[in-house]
Amino acid sequence: MLLRFGSKPVLVVSSAAAALEIMKTQDLVFANRPRFTVISKLLYGSRDVAFSPYGEYWRQIRSLCVVHLLSNKRCVGWLQGEKYSEERRFKELLREFMGYLGFFDVGDYIPWLWWVNKINGLYGRVERVAKELDDFIESVVEEHERGERKGGHEDFVDVLLQVQRENVASGSPIHRESVKALILDMFSAATDTTASVLEWVMAELLGHPLILKKLQSEVREIAGVKQAITEDKLEKMPYLKAVIKETLRLHPPVPLLVPRESMRDTQVMGYNIAARTQVFTNVWTIGRDPSLWARPDEFWPERFMDSLVEFRGHDFEFIPFGAGRRGCPGIQFATSVDELALANLVGNFNFSLPVGEELDMSEAAGLAVYKRTTLLAVVTPC
Repeated sequence: MLLRFGSKPVLVVSSAAAALEIMKTQDLVFANRPRFTVISKLLYGSRDVAFSPYGEYWRQIRSLCVVHLLSNKRCVGWLQGEKYSEERRFKELLREFMGYLGFFDVGDYIPWLWWVNKINGLYGRVERVAKELDDFIESVVEEHERGERKGGHEDFVDVLLQVQRENVASGSPIHRESVKALILDMFSAATDTTASVLEWVMAELLGHPLILKKLQSEVREIAGVKQAITEDKLEKMPYLKAVIKETLRLHPPVPLLVPRESMRDTQVMGYNIAARTQVFTNVWTIGRDPSLWARPDEFWPERFMDSLVEFRGHDFEFIPFGAGRRGCPGIQFATSVDELALANLVGNFNFSLPVGEELDMSEAAGLAVYKRTTLLAVVTPC
């Protein structure tokens, strides 16, 4: 669907075939990101890996993330990271941050209306959140630089600072704002949205007790009861992986993928697409397309048990993390954390809804889609 939002052409992709065209056949043409005022305010001028424009800077920081931050070994090690006294407030700020990332700013599409969000206070609220987040992250970075942390475990801030020092020595410095933008990426995209997926999967399991029981049987048979489950045992749990996949199909972390932007005039499926057209890919709709999925609106993990369909960017009917150059580099991190957390939860505890509690599956709007109401459950040791 080709639209025009004010002065900007916008292409909305809602089919697997069109997504393949954008993210594979013409991946390079659509590798850029549009500039958004609110995102620029929140992410140090879009210095992070998700929203930075396509080019040498983006290639440098993406390589940094993939090589140094998101390996399996690093991801497992970070689960032992230090807790901070301001954790609760930081989580609240992250939710505000994620909400603003998905905010529609009329000034980005109708430039002469730039003043609207200044008058109504949006920019002021965004700048407040950006300042509070920056103060917190700066304090964390300074603490790492002083070597005052407890526990001795190397975390991703240590790694970023080490890479920064190495790059200064080699003549390719990474600015402090870039370090802080990447820390925000890791906290938000790689942890907050991961926690959201876990909440959705537990909600679906509470609404489907037979599926929950089947999953618990698999996990407890493989790992035993009241045992800490380690990553090596996950490979023996195909039903757990199917449950995670089915949750990602129905509840993708970012239902409208971070928009791309065309870098030149082109054609997509016979339609002329001008340079600087913004492209929004609706993976929520693709994941529920009845021409691609049997029983598309039903939570049915068995569909993945004998299926080769994966979410790593090769099967375009199932791309909750995107695909191609601008696909999410944190796929491995996100899925490893969710699988490990889910296995330990269902392996060691029983879950049920509180008496008289109705399961609310409504969604709250934003870049990432959370449950509108917090999930409540009765948890008892097995």
